[in-house]
Amino acid sequence: MAPKKKIIIDTDPGIDDILALLLAFAQKSEDVEVLLVSLTFGNVEVKSCLRNVVSMFHILEREMKWRKEQGKPEGFDTLRAHPPLVALGAEDPLDDQKMLADYFHGIDGLGGIHGSHPHLTPQDAWEHLFDPTHEPIELKPVPSGCGAHQSFIPSKRPAHEEMLRVLRENDPDTVTIVAVGPLTNLARASAADPEAFLRTKEVVVMGGAVHEPGNVTPVAEFNAYADAFAAARVYALSSPSPKSTLPFCKSLPDLPAKLSRQLTIKIFPLDITSRHSINRGQFRKATTPLVEAGSPLAEWATAFMAHTFATVERLHANQVGDAAELDLHDPVCVWYALTAEDERWKPSATSPEDIRIETTGQWTRGACIIDRRDRHPIDGDEESSSDHGLWLSQRAGNRIWRMDKSPVEGNFGEVLIEQLFT
Repeated sequence: MAPKKKIIIDTDPGIDDILALLLAFAQKSEDVEVLLVSLTFGNVEVKSCLRNVVSMFHILEREMKWRKEQGKPEGFDTLRAHPPLVALGAEDPLDDQKMLADYFHGIDGLGGIHGSHPHLTPQDAWEHLFDPTHEPIELKPVPSGCGAHQSFIPSKRPAHEEMLRVLRENDPDTVTIVAVGPLTNLARASAADPEAFLRTKEVVVMGGAVHEPGNVTPVAEFNAYADAFAAARVYALSSPSPKSTLPFCKSLPDLPAKLSRQLTIKIFPLDITSRHSINRGQFRKATTPLVEAGSPLAEWATAFMAHTFATVERLHANQVGDAAELDLHDPVCVWYALTAEDERWKPSATSPEDIRIETTGQWTRGACIIDRRDRHPIDGDEESSSDHGLWLSQRAGNRIWRMDKSPVEGNFGEVLIEQLFT
């Protein structure tokens, strides 16, 4: 039997982030354990992200109760067996001007659901559970039958500190971090204790656009753009010489000159994630009977997905009616973490690649930069007049695995529906 996968999900929920979390929690408890959900600003402000996550747990508790009453398997085994720690993280990017994606996800991150469907949002006070100025609470799940919040463990510590604690408490190379928002929490954790952070098995990143156009500028994908300095710092940990690509950042210290190992980073840029989607017709066909039967999860998901498909129609003239599609950027990263042993996952033929994140360009913030020149590599670590930035040095530059092939390309929408609703 394969060892249980241990994952940290760093996220900014957000519609596809919620779908990614649901996908993780729908797995069998013997297969996966979500150790930590660390939250960052991104799609919306971080406290709105927290409300969305708490609402998700609230809905899942109601969903499992409803399924049991219907004589159905409760599902969401790993959530019931291993309630995850939830920690509040970065409110702002490191050195960049803040940009949010509420233009797509809605002002609250879920299409305005907290205003339009207040009965689906927990009404009891829960914010104090994460407030360090209140009395500390014992970090253990509430026993079954004792009311709300039995499905997660609230933390009063910053997300990057919890991330490091989890990594220290588990053996090296056993915990995968799935980062589907701006990389600010990861940058803070790696700056606070680089060697503890390097205990990570691998970091799976949804971010960037390499050979495809960006989705917030002509060259930049949202997560890389939202905190370009954080992305550049995390990517630098993959280099045999981190200082060769590390940007100056006034809010965090430099990394040590020498580290014990290189970080394994596998990125899922728009080049691959945009080939994984779900359309309105697929979603409607699967969820309408469940909504009519009284499923709280189907009702909740239908509410925020209706906003999503309407937004897609507004942004894309060729996507109307049942053909309107949501790209499943974040869920595909979680699916990789859950099924990484499937040999049909393939990196690009040129991986590992020296991919760097632009931090200072007027029009290119967050862009993935690669060297497109046909030049011979140089065995040296000093800049030359023909190699500014050490792009040709075999001892410098990042070493990023860019994922390029997927076993679920073309049918991931069906896979997601089956995992969440069947």
